[in-house]
Amino acid sequence: MMATRKLCLSFNRALGVANRSLKSLNSPGESLDSRTYASLTHGIHVFHCPDEVGIVAKLSECIASNGGNILGADVFVPENKNVFYSRSEFIFDPLKWPRAQMDEDFLKLLKRFNAMRSVVRVPLLDPKYKIAVLASKQDHCLVDLLHGWQEGRLPVDITRVISNHERVPNTHVIRFLERHGIPYHYLPTTKENKREDDILELVRDTDFLVLARYMQILSGKFLRGYGKDIINIHHGLLPSFKGGNPSKQAFDSGVKLIGATSHFVTERLDAGPIIEQMVERVSHRDNLHSFVHKSENLEKQCLIKAVKSYCELRVLPYEQNKTVVF
Repeated sequence: MMATRKLCLSFNRALGVANRSLKSLNSPGESLDSRTYASLTHGIHVFHCPDEVGIVAKLSECIASNGGNILGADVFVPENKNVFYSRSEFIFDPLKWPRAQMDEDFLKLLKRFNAMRSVVRVPLLDPKYKIAVLASKQDHCLVDLLHGWQEGRLPVDITRVISNHERVPNTHVIRFLERHGIPYHYLPTTKENKREDDILELVRDTDFLVLARYMQILSGKFLRGYGKDIINIHHGLLPSFKGGNPSKQAFDSGVKLIGATSHFVTERLDAGPIIEQMVERVSHRDNLHSFVHKSENLEKQCLIKAVKSYCELRVLPYEQNKTVVF
């Protein structure tokens, strides 16, 4: 409890320094107005390091000393783990704190605290994440991702869609991709050949991958060859209802609660660190059609929220198979 009180006290003091620093952007006695806010840029910083006294103060001082202002901060210090996690959102003047200098300043903190992770992102200045989407026959998650990208709800650039299922030219998906200049790669697979080398060649320049109901298991060799994060989605009917048509199995069994899980892909099938989960009740009033519709809606919402959280630096690895999601 003493350590927690010290952390909160240090954090409050640090926030006070950061808030006071915002006045340095204006003339003495001048209040912050809309024109000042319009000239500021939004930044995000996440930090993961061994726990010790003074981390919050130094992080806040780094932002405040460069004229920035913290808008919100989350800290997680798990009990008896000697590890520290934080995520801060702040505004700053890029003319007073250039982007390259920001990287250098946070790098000093990484070295100072021997951090495992220190990532800073300025959405308006940094390139969008480049992703590729892998899908099979079902379209619902793929279509939702494409529409989310089109509407600006996802800060990504979709570089290509890869599928082991052929889509004829006049389908909704193909028309959308052609209209927006996104390549579609049909790679038919067999049990003997999953086309992983071909996929790897297509996705080398991406920042991460999204499996939008891609019904092929990626091998450990592929995961090691890609070396970056892969986000997957599946229904929450596992492990009770495996194999073909799990929704009908669950419906016939009279389940009352359905769900969806989005997680990172690891060599353990559907057992990677969980990013997001959603649930919804079903009842005797549902028929098979409404049951499947509710299940697919959950999958869409769960996947797009997981991708958005990942892009906003809300997801950090915790222990061997968990995540901290701020």
